[in-house]
Amino acid sequence: MRAGTDFTNPAPATDADGLLIFPAIDLMSGQAVRLRQGRAADRTVFPGPPQEWARRWEAAGGDWLHVVDLDAAFTGTAANLDAVKAIRDTIGIPLQLGGGLRTLPAIERVLDVGIHRVVIGTKAAESLDFVADAVRNFGGSSIAVGIDAIDGRVAVRGWTEASDRDALDLVREVSTLGIDAIIYTDVATDGMMAGPNLPALRAVLADSRVKVIASGGVSSAADLDALSALPGLHGAIVGRALFDGALDLPAWKRARGA
Repeated sequence: MRAGTDFTNPAPATDADGLLIFPAIDLMSGQAVRLRQGRAADRTVFPGPPQEWARRWEAAGGDWLHVVDLDAAFTGTAANLDAVKAIRDTIGIPLQLGGGLRTLPAIERVLDVGIHRVVIGTKAAESLDFVADAVRNFGGSSIAVGIDAIDGRVAVRGWTEASDRDALDLVREVSTLGIDAIIYTDVATDGMMAGPNLPALRAVLADSRVKVIASGGVSSAADLDALSALPGLHGAIVGRALFDGALDLPAWKRARGA
């Protein structure tokens, strides 16, 4: 195993740039999709190659691209690596990838195709030692932990199971392991266009020692304004609001002088 990354990659945006925006592309069977509350049966498929959507969100002002291999999240086996490679070859902004990354070889495979940062979800809830091993092998800047919460409990395996682990306990525990960031998703708001769970995010920010990226519920420029007002929030993942046209990202950035 190698420590750190050995490929050329774009320099990531920093906190000095304000709230960072992570347009999201979820992949199933090589297509860009969005699910409501993580339900595979309740999906919208967006036409065209995923890399064309990636190019569009980069042009709109995305600072990073957030990609999830949903097939891998549900099964634990990578199924969309070709689509991920096509996206990586299309854009110039950094890319973070999550979904089914439950072994060190799986992480190494995706880092080797030029992914800037991986997101460990289910395995982080099951084993803090695994997260620590990933940090030792690949460097903390390459590792984020995804914490998906249902009523304050950690959801795992593509949100198909709710564990008995408290989400804030996991925030505190992974913050000490040398990871780069936590991606916190409130499952109840994801894909619902109902606004983010601000009280939950405030609690996560209070307990985290690393960067926090909010995910779930962003439906408008007003939601991004509300997230921007949370002291210390590093970034926000935006999915359906972009695909549905509810959020004009270039206009929001212009309004903020970005």
